[in-house]
Amino acid sequence: MDDQIHTGDEHGELGDAEYAEFMELAAQEGFDAEEIEGALGEAGHGPLPVLAVVGRPNVGKSTLVNRIIGRREAVVEDKPGVTRDRVTYEAEWAGRRFKVVDTGGWEQDVLGIDASVAAQAEYAIEAADAVVFVVDSSVGATDTDEAVVKLLRRAGKPVVLCANKVDGPSGEADAAMLWSLGLGEPMPVSALHGRGTGDMLDEVLKALPEAPAQTFGGVLGGPRRIALIGRPNVGKSSLLNKVAGEERVVVNELAGTTRDPVDELIELGGTTWKFVDTAGIRKRVHLQEGADYYASLRTAAAVEKAEVAVILIDASESISVQDQRIITMAVEAGRAMVIAYNKWDNLDEERRYYLEREIETELQQVAWAPRVNVSARTGRHMEKLVPAIETALAGWETRVPTGRLNAFLGELVAAHPHPIRGGKQPRILFGTQAGTKPPRFVLFASGFLEAGYRRFVERRLREEFGFEGTPIHISVRVREKRGKKK
Repeated sequence: MDDQIHTGDEHGELGDAEYAEFMELAAQEGFDAEEIEGALGEAGHGPLPVLAVVGRPNVGKSTLVNRIIGRREAVVEDKPGVTRDRVTYEAEWAGRRFKVVDTGGWEQDVLGIDASVAAQAEYAIEAADAVVFVVDSSVGATDTDEAVVKLLRRAGKPVVLCANKVDGPSGEADAAMLWSLGLGEPMPVSALHGRGTGDMLDEVLKALPEAPAQTFGGVLGGPRRIALIGRPNVGKSSLLNKVAGEERVVVNELAGTTRDPVDELIELGGTTWKFVDTAGIRKRVHLQEGADYYASLRTAAAVEKAEVAVILIDASESISVQDQRIITMAVEAGRAMVIAYNKWDNLDEERRYYLEREIETELQQVAWAPRVNVSARTGRHMEKLVPAIETALAGWETRVPTGRLNAFLGELVAAHPHPIRGGKQPRILFGTQAGTKPPRFVLFASGFLEAGYRRFVERRLREEFGFEGTPIHISVRVREKRGKKK
């Protein structure tokens, strides 16, 4: 059935016949073709290419990221070391969409600034398809900058050199000095005033691949990729060792140059899986604030490379903000998801009771994720991990045919109309699933659908079609006000 599905065209994942039928439906309801194409193209995209923004502290990385994403989301404060939860953002330029990894999060001079900048840049570059290297042109190239250049050379990723803080003609001359870094033409920019950022982004688009090299499951027989994530000390390494040890088939171990083993091919339940290990943040980062930030940068890198995230939670402790943050990261990245509660063998009745209550209240938003109770120490219930991962991947790849979806939506709207707001009653007119991995739906409506109703629709979609273990993305397009075309 997949042979008529086009990749790379504007139909998202609709086959030709389905697409034609869908466009007819849209025209009847008074939507114009362009609007529909745009909505399908947007929702049907595969994984987006990733751009990392690196550089030493106070060169204006966060300001630049805000310019690129066009909204003030990255926290910008004058004191260095403002940590924040998010490290990846979605951006769009000249009609192309991509993700930005911001490494401006944590920059205290504790490790010696060189070490911390290098470690950060390393994680970010690892996850990226292209890199923007930001240098303060008013200061010129420093030793730290030179060290980052070496890293970039070794990684071999395409680099755009951004000479920031160029506010006038004298700045242009300073920027020209940066040719000496050997990274090609420095793009003079003032992130603060927005000067030159457009030209720089044009260069970025040339450097970014149309779609990231990693095609999910596209390689026939290629092992599926699993990221094992969770906060530090939750038992990721011991789980991985247990998994590898019990089966005694660590097929190979690619040693990362300066990191711990990165990917391990492990045979489980008769299938070889690729574990993208995020265990063990660099041993020498003993500093708490930094460690958290590295952990989230590293987790983000692993999640970007994986198809399914297995989130490990320590069942013997209360569910923490950090656990929730890691779950949110996986959901926002749109990955399939399994939650594994580790150290299950340590629980007494009372803790078990409270844990269930916590899961109900704290993790309500991911009630759809399969759950496994394991013990990395004793290997208890490890055999349940594979079926859970397979279930999540199946949900992640599920596609509902447009006809069936619209029959479902029709019944749903008839039985549960949207509440009346301001004398109007918005209706879902029709919809389609434009993409998978994760499932992405576009609903076309006669008016704004409020968040509560969207959540209700998502819940019913799950009840009807499964989608276990995967986030669902629903975007709603509202019909422009105009005379209905018949």
